[in-house]
Amino acid sequence: MEAIDARGLSCPQPVILLKQALDKKPAECRILVDNRTALENTTRYAENAGYHTSYTQEKSDFLLVASK
Repeated sequence: MEAIDARGLSCPQPVILLKQALDKKPAECRILVDNRTALENTTRYAENAGYHTSYTQEKSDFLLVASK
């Protein structure tokens, strides 16, 4: 499982980090972001890469889980 903390980063950096992680073909990848735009962009990228996505929100942070 890959885990990424992308809080404090603005797009496209969270997407780039997610792409690098998904290029390794993990069964699951988790990415933590702190804004809705990053959540939407990383979700879109993961789904286009063939992953199922879900997320949870805690205060202003979002934890996106992408799994095969």
